[in-house]
Amino acid sequence: MDLRHPEVLWAQRSDKVYLTIALPDAKNVSIKCEPEGLFSFSALGPKGESFNFSLKLYGNIVPEGCKSKVGLRNILCSVQKEKKGWWKRLLMSEEKPAPYLKVDWNKWCDEDEESANSDVESDDNALAYNEDDGENTDDDDDGMLYLPDLKKAGAH
Repeated sequence: MDLRHPEVLWAQRSDKVYLTIALPDAKNVSIKCEPEGLFSFSALGPKGESFNFSLKLYGNIVPEGCKSKVGLRNILCSVQKEKKGWWKRLLMSEEKPAPYLKVDWNKWCDEDEESANSDVESDDNALAYNEDDGENTDDDDDGMLYLPDLKKAGAH
């Protein structure tokens, strides 16, 4: 059986790691967080194909502090770090990460920017805020609003 991996975007704060798993219309989503930093995901795609992966995260995590929300286009996960602090990378391994793991630049925050951003985004609304971000892709097309009406332009 071929293993399929959905694209996984990640970002961090000093106390959490955010994972966005790009898998539209996922079914039977299962997420496990284990204290030693093992994050496991499995789900079925829209055609019944199986997707799964496990990540050995850079540090230990708090399983009770791991939250997830299944949306129409993706699964959003917030993973609580056992010790507050910035990780050098997402995974324990120093090898190059798998090609399906990518930095989520939309949610990325540098260490020195965190205090400014934490006022805006509290833990309670973080997943809901990010959910809206992931679900509404129309915002990405803002530049399209300024194109001329082609019907009017062609009617000379």
